[in-house]
Amino acid sequence: MFFTYLRRELRRRRKAALVVASGLALGIALVIVVNSVSAGMNRAQGRVLESLYGLGTDMTVTKAAAPPEEGATVKRPRFRFDAKGDDDARQSQDIVMVQGFETLAASTVGRVAGQDGVADAVGGLNVRVMKVDGQFKPGEFKQEPGEVRRGGPAAGEVRGGGADFDVDSYSVYGTDVAHQGLGPLTSSKITSGRTFAAGETSAAVAVVDSAYAKEKKLEVGGSLTVSGTKFTIVGIATADSGDAAADVYLPLARAQTLADAKDKITTVYVKATDSQRIAGVKDTIQKNVSGTTVTTSADLAQTVSGSLSTASDLAAGVGKWLSIVVLVAAFLVAGLLTSSAVSRRVREFGTLKALGWKSRRVTGQVAGEALVNGLIGGALGIGIGLAGAWAITALSPTLTAQLGAGGGGAGGGGGRMLVGGPGGPGGGPMSDGASRALDIALTAPVSLTTIGLAVALAVAGGLIAGGFGGWRASRLRPADALRRVE
Repeated sequence: MFFTYLRRELRRRRKAALVVASGLALGIALVIVVNSVSAGMNRAQGRVLESLYGLGTDMTVTKAAAPPEEGATVKRPRFRFDAKGDDDARQSQDIVMVQGFETLAASTVGRVAGQDGVADAVGGLNVRVMKVDGQFKPGEFKQEPGEVRRGGPAAGEVRGGGADFDVDSYSVYGTDVAHQGLGPLTSSKITSGRTFAAGETSAAVAVVDSAYAKEKKLEVGGSLTVSGTKFTIVGIATADSGDAAADVYLPLARAQTLADAKDKITTVYVKATDSQRIAGVKDTIQKNVSGTTVTTSADLAQTVSGSLSTASDLAAGVGKWLSIVVLVAAFLVAGLLTSSAVSRRVREFGTLKALGWKSRRVTGQVAGEALVNGLIGGALGIGIGLAGAWAITALSPTLTAQLGAGGGGAGGGGGRMLVGGPGGPGGGPMSDGASRALDIALTAPVSLTTIGLAVALAVAGGLIAGGFGGWRASRLRPADALRRVE
């Protein structure tokens, strides 16, 4: 009886039911689109952070470099070339410097790994290589004809000669080849050759970023000479998004030798046992690893600027508040329309009560109709919301993201963190990446959680509307129906 009456009434009041369902559908669709866009923003932001520090990095621990003492001389790179017998001999020299952070003892990795909440820890070394290559050419003395001085040098001038040198600067990251699950190299895919083998801890092998390899015409099987050491290129890596974290990747021990930083590291990448414990792990490291500053991925995300940041603020602020306002309005309209429909059905409900229907049954009938309207609105809203999210993903609008100056000391992503030594601006793969803008294609993924939220809102909208109408219907008396009889 209940369902028969329900079906008949919904069919008889199709227009009113469609109005209520449409209002709820628009509110629910907006919630789905806003949530999916917010998820896309978070994913895009994660890609920005991963492109700098590796897949899933969660935080960095850095140590601010001590300011130079007053009157102290700042050590700067200096090139020295020896005179050779052959005037046209080619001169070449490399300066390998630890860059980005002051060094930490390699034992710091073990200390960090031993902290509560840390699942794994891996050390790395950021290095910059400055290479000067060229030659000196002596000039030629040209004597002017007819100009000869008595008792003195011949008149004339020196023509030609000079120096022609190329300066090349590139970043190198020393990676722990025995633990390659963490670190910047995880943000790139090997597109040619192979990655490091676990036993190549001290081998003269290198993996080169594809962009740098193309610029310098390097390929797998070729060689790269750094400070007199020839490294065989075993792989070419391509960054998943944006720029690579480094131009060249070397085994950690080799990078330490080149930079004269034996048993030193600049960075410790850490994986937490649970992403929910990041804040606690941060406090633990700051407390037990003295002199360090811990920056989480959330802190780093705040330094992301550009259209990605603007769009994220709009989605998180204006979008969510707009969703709330539209939902509240849709719920109120649905409730008022249902209540108004009950007012037009006074004679019907009064007659039903005169026939023996109890108030509870009349209320249940009205609430049932409103709930079905809510579910219909929910289905329509889910369909519209999915279509909107699909359209955003299909269009894939490009957003620009750039890390601010403070981005050099943090990591991004989920479930991992990064511990680094102190550093200054403009050095190493981290600060290089932080200074470059990245173009990220926006997507709008819809999760099961979002769908569940939409269903819950549809049910809530139906119940609210049913509550309005049911309360009104429960107050009707059989005598009210007689007053409407003409």
